[in-house]
Amino acid sequence: MKTPARSYYQRSFHGSNAPADIIQSSSGSVREDTAELASRALFDAGNGSPRLPATRPTPYTSSSEGTIQAPGSAQRSSMSWGVPNRIQEESESSTPEPGSLRPRHGASVLADMIRNSPPEEALETSELGDDQSDDNDFGVVTVAPAILSQPHESTPLLSGRNSSSNGQHHGSSPLPHDIESLKRSPQDQFVTFKHAIQQSTDRSRKLLQAIVTPKSWNRKTVWMEGVVRPASYLPAVLLGLLLNILDALSYGMILFPLGQTIFADLGPDGISMFYVSCIVSQLVYSCGGSIFKGGIGSEMIEVVPFFHKMAFTIMAHVGDNNPRAVIATTILSYSISSVLTGIVFFLMGQCKLGVLIGFFPRHILIGCIGGVGWFLVATGVEVSARLDGNLEYSFETLNKLFEKDTLALWTIPLALAVSLLILKKWIKHSLMDAAWFVSIIIVFYVVIAAIPELNVSDLRAKGWVFEAPKAGVPWWHFYTLYDFEAVDWGALGQTVPAMFALTFFGILHVPINIPALGLSTGEDNVNVDRELKAHGYSNALSGLFGSIQNYLVYTNTVLFMRSGGDSRLAGVLLAAATFGILVVGPAIIGYIPVMVVGTLIFFLGLDLMREALVDTVHRVHCLEYLTILIIVVTMGAYDFVVGILVGIVLACVSYVVQTSRISAIRGMLPGGIASSTVRRHPVQHEFLQEVGRQISVMQLAGYLFFGTIVGVEHSIRQNLDVDAFTSQPIQFLVIDLSKVDGVDFSAAEAFTRINRILNVRGVRMILCGFTIDAEVGKSLRNVGLLDAHDGVAFFEALNPALEHCENELLKAFYQRRAALFHQASSQHLDVPLQKRPSFPDEIAFSSPRRGQLHVAANNTLQEQQNTPQRNWHKYSQPLQLILQTFSNLSAQDETFWRTSVQYFTRKEFAAADVIYKSGDSPNGFYLLETGILKAKYKLPQGTFSEVIVAGATCGELPFFSETDRTSTTVAERDCVAWVLDTENWCRMQKECQDVAYELLKISLKLTSERMDAITK
Repeated sequence: MKTPARSYYQRSFHGSNAPADIIQSSSGSVREDTAELASRALFDAGNGSPRLPATRPTPYTSSSEGTIQAPGSAQRSSMSWGVPNRIQEESESSTPEPGSLRPRHGASVLADMIRNSPPEEALETSELGDDQSDDNDFGVVTVAPAILSQPHESTPLLSGRNSSSNGQHHGSSPLPHDIESLKRSPQDQFVTFKHAIQQSTDRSRKLLQAIVTPKSWNRKTVWMEGVVRPASYLPAVLLGLLLNILDALSYGMILFPLGQTIFADLGPDGISMFYVSCIVSQLVYSCGGSIFKGGIGSEMIEVVPFFHKMAFTIMAHVGDNNPRAVIATTILSYSISSVLTGIVFFLMGQCKLGVLIGFFPRHILIGCIGGVGWFLVATGVEVSARLDGNLEYSFETLNKLFEKDTLALWTIPLALAVSLLILKKWIKHSLMDAAWFVSIIIVFYVVIAAIPELNVSDLRAKGWVFEAPKAGVPWWHFYTLYDFEAVDWGALGQTVPAMFALTFFGILHVPINIPALGLSTGEDNVNVDRELKAHGYSNALSGLFGSIQNYLVYTNTVLFMRSGGDSRLAGVLLAAATFGILVVGPAIIGYIPVMVVGTLIFFLGLDLMREALVDTVHRVHCLEYLTILIIVVTMGAYDFVVGILVGIVLACVSYVVQTSRISAIRGMLPGGIASSTVRRHPVQHEFLQEVGRQISVMQLAGYLFFGTIVGVEHSIRQNLDVDAFTSQPIQFLVIDLSKVDGVDFSAAEAFTRINRILNVRGVRMILCGFTIDAEVGKSLRNVGLLDAHDGVAFFEALNPALEHCENELLKAFYQRRAALFHQASSQHLDVPLQKRPSFPDEIAFSSPRRGQLHVAANNTLQEQQNTPQRNWHKYSQPLQLILQTFSNLSAQDETFWRTSVQYFTRKEFAAADVIYKSGDSPNGFYLLETGILKAKYKLPQGTFSEVIVAGATCGELPFFSETDRTSTTVAERDCVAWVLDTENWCRMQKECQDVAYELLKISLKLTSERMDAITK
């Protein structure tokens, strides 16, 4: 969050909870120093008397270099450090007054600006209001004062008009709501829901009346809608039915761990449960739950490992000697997990959390998919080799797999799955998978028919064909397995973690599949929250019907819709056809070759592992790939739930490591580049240009935590290294936190450590870009960093901080000047000798920093001494001001400038008076004698302001170039200025052409200086 740049509230707190011992830095005292130093420059230039400015307590005090004292101690120092030239800084608009216009919630910022634009007079008044901001705002989107916040991604483009004070819209009835706003009130939602129910009731009534009234039937309509149209969907329905059958053989068949004796006969029941889940989800999606009219619902293959985990947990708790309790508890846990998944889906959709799921690390999901692939390959070996129990990684199992009677059972399906993967690299047809598996069945029975020695019974006994279900077992047999009296509730409770893991894994697919499905099908009105609620309905209903989880299958849906099934009627027909297969399904299990199911499972497993371990090579970061690999191995070889937890932990570690590599430092600016926007006297400006290198500005951004603050501290330590500090000494470190979103406890503690490191070197730290009651300010305050005894100053914006530093540098300059004058002739000094100067050590040679300051002060003073001395104070105004202001810009003497006095007029301005406005025609060139002016620029790139002090010029470029004003300038304090207006300028050009020409040259020099300050 960007901190509003509100300044000039001297020692005021923005929160009642601010402790009394926290120093509230502001630019009020800084601005007083600026005005006093400007007057000092004029005074010294006029009479040559080096009188020191008054010393004012600052946010930190110092008795000597490197020793910090709290305010209130015996010795105080006003010295801190600042620099030249401007740094671009962002700040937010100040909060409007209570009576200002506010855009209605959910309404468009742009529309509110247009609809509620005040008259031009009001806009002009608002532009010139009491704007306390003094920082540079390039790059910030500025809006009218009525706007409370900047537009963002969810801001509507259009909105309703704000109601007027009487609640009417231009005298008409008030608007009920913004027609473009995306947020609806509960009343609107209830009305919409009620309208939908009424519509459905009316349609059902009309349909029922048409059915019971044959005379009203239209034969052509009945033929087209009742025969032709459904018949047109038959190819798509047959394709969808084939896909459901293949999925049932691969997913449903292994719903229970068939390798265990207790579950060995539940393969047909798993298929029946699979079909029930498909039918329920198909009806929910096709009857309006989903935006995709031809959406196909099916079981998620990735949940099968969790089902097995739950079954094994129950078996371990109940024991093998009670199969009735084991089966009853297991099947109940399956259905409860489906209801739980449905509830979670619905709540997420209702709370509109669909977008948040997309932030979950994708590489964890990929790792989980790879773990599922491992599980499916292992399951394929179990099913194909007809192993008793689970696949154990032991030499005994390895010997079993390579026995003569077993080797061909699992190697042939594995070879067929690998062949299909290879063929799909060249054959991209959508029906390739279905044709491959159907061809396996055909070839299998062709071989049986061609070889008389082979028959189905013998092959079934040898494990090549599935065992036929018991005679007379109906499709609804799995309902008889629900026995609440036999349920072990303790064992059921132990499966809750696996249920949540299953749910967690399931909800990750929807935000990924749904947008991808919308892109593939050209559906532009996809609402993830609606689809989440549809999944909630389908899973909850499936669980209540005694079945399992389901979801909208991306691949099957695309195939179904592209083959002509893009209709809700086609989806209903597919559900009906699936029910028909459900009724006759158990009877055909005994004729299905095991290699078909094995090939399906191997193919899915290998494909998922390829996606996780092969496709990600050189496409993800090495740490992310390592995370994927660890998740796959953990889930496949140890435990699925543990694998997910390990993945989450590794993702957190990976995030910290990768984020820590991104430096929080967005810029390191030396003093020659960064300066305040104050227009100073040329002498002061020249001095600051030389000593500005002693300040360093560090701009931080992002969220500072224990990972990123390490780089910040390391960079500061490097700058304080002996060699670096000798070549580029610094006196002051300004840390700009305006773009920092937050600071955690570790980072805040690190700032206290950084402050101690800087104190050892005698470098003072100043923080800026936040308020005391903002999140950043609270975090720093909680570790005691902003207490008075820490000696850390802070400002709400960068510009006043730099202005404060420049003022303190200038104080040291005038102390040095006073010392030199005292050595030359003490009788001319007006220095309180009984007081020790604020920074006596700064003029010594004991360090590179002090030496640099000494040299800069001497150079500046030497240049002044080389300039012919004139006692300017003996001249009356405005000649005295002209000579002082132009002394470093022109070589002309007082005789030359005396002729220009008659063209300047004295004007006085009270505080808050508007000197001129942006866009006005230029009517004067100003020389400021006393006071402070503030010029605010509003440009397409943003806004910035600068302060104009006594002894500086104002408005020269627009005036001499005869262009419109580019800034709005206001008197910040009572001012006295000498003005060259348009009429006198015309006279001067006619009567004193040499003076007019000299003024033009001076204006060009001043413009060059301004441009350098802005562009650096």
